Amino acid sequence: MFKIITKIDKFIDDLASILLVASVALMLFLSVLNIFLRWGNTTIFWVEPFVRHLVFLSAFLGGVLATGRKNHIGIDIIGRWLEVKKLYSLRLHVERLIYVISIVTLYFLIISSLDFYASEVKFGREVFLGVHSSQLVAIIPIGFFAISLRIFLIFILSFNKEKQKENQED
Repeated sequence: MFKIITKIDKFIDDLASILLVASVALMLFLSVLNIFLRWGNTTIFWVEPFVRHLVFLSAFLGGVLATGRKNHIGIDIIGRWLEVKKLYSLRLHVERLIYVISIVTLYFLIISSLDFYASEVKFGREVFLGVHSSQLVAIIPIGFFAISLRIFLIFILSFNKEKQKENQED
């Protein structure tokens, strides 16, 4: 079971990495293109709002990657202290508690972002090229869901005994 979950987690990591690189490359290309076009007193009107939403998408993709690699923002004073004292079991329980709290928090963020999305569907407008603002705002609940899925998978993998032994040996 842990092998399947590890494969799913790796797939999410690979997909987020590819999408992040594509998003940043597209942002760079479109921004530079718009700069060159301004020299000729012309511009593509939809580039700037599109690039703003690509930045937003990149932030969530970065969050997915940071979560999976455990590089997200965190204060790990207790965890490091428990590691120094070689209290690995207690440290693991603290990590699991943090995962559960994070999942619950993300649940409320997902609910709130779905409410925001629903209001955008109801009251939003076309932003550019026939794209409705609700389609762009959908980045928010999808991003929070992807981060919560990643934390949930890491939480499940924390029960893998082989992985626990590897972490204690490091």
